[in-house]
Amino acid sequence: MRSTGVKKIGFLSFGHWSDSPHSETRTASDAVLQAVDLAVAAEELGADGAYFRVHHFARQLTAPFPLLAAIGAKTERIEIGTGVIDMRYENPMYMAEDAGAADLIAGGRLQLGISRGSPEQVIDGWRYFGYQPGEGETDAEMARTHAEVLLTVLEGKGFAQPNPRPMFPNPPGLLRVEPHSPGLRERIWWGAGSNATAVWAAEHGMNLMSSTLKNDEGGAPFHVQQAEQIRRSARRGRKPGGSASRASRSRAASSRSPPTSTAPTSVPTARARTRSATSTPTPRPSSAAPTPPNPTCWSSSWPGTRPSPRRTRCC
Repeated sequence: MRSTGVKKIGFLSFGHWSDSPHSETRTASDAVLQAVDLAVAAEELGADGAYFRVHHFARQLTAPFPLLAAIGAKTERIEIGTGVIDMRYENPMYMAEDAGAADLIAGGRLQLGISRGSPEQVIDGWRYFGYQPGEGETDAEMARTHAEVLLTVLEGKGFAQPNPRPMFPNPPGLLRVEPHSPGLRERIWWGAGSNATAVWAAEHGMNLMSSTLKNDEGGAPFHVQQAEQIRRSARRGRKPGGSASRASRSRAASSRSPPTSTAPTSVPTARARTRSATSTPTPRPSSAAPTPPNPTCWSSSWPGTRPSPRRTRCC
């Protein structure tokens, strides 16, 4: 396969917050508002995408649709999305409503990344959300079932029997989930941790999200395995409208400030500038080496870290 180069580039943020005195993101409010500012600034700088991770029970950005709607209302060009939403926790019907509304607000720029999810903050967290795998079904299979329902609903076809005495007049025929956003079905991505799920996603008309969360399948170097995963997806990928599927690759990036510097590494937003005018920031340690990724991840993108096979399967 001939390389065509990078077509688009964006960022993926987890949206951590901490009440540490060294943090400039100390509350959930800080995290959400700074995420909006970050997306606006990224668009101004020419980036193509603003994506956000979803980890339930974590001090992170766990409710993506209000955030995506807010970003969609304040930006004009940049693609916005998730990488990824754990489908074990999701009601596909309600999710289709939220996603449709966010996409309409953004003018059709939503790129919705979904998957089975990665290791969690709590044990079997989806159970607290009211979901339980069926008899003989695994949690991964439950996630894929939820995803298949979502894909069907996003096609916009009616399926619900109307009430003969409704509160409001109904259009003729079976009813669909509203609001419906045309084209969103073709902008669904699956975060695949294996070659098999990459092929499964392609067969269901989804784009591929390939990341450092890639299972070791054969012992080859990470980049070789990831390239093979993308090739397998591309061979099977064709979206419902007939267009070719897309693929994304994510990498962890870190930067080190000079040992004598205490300046923040991020672009100050309007809110940050307002706060800094009224308070004295606490200098951050800058000489420490970057923290390596979670040992369950398999990545060659961290300086000084050799890739090693993961111990935990995902996606």
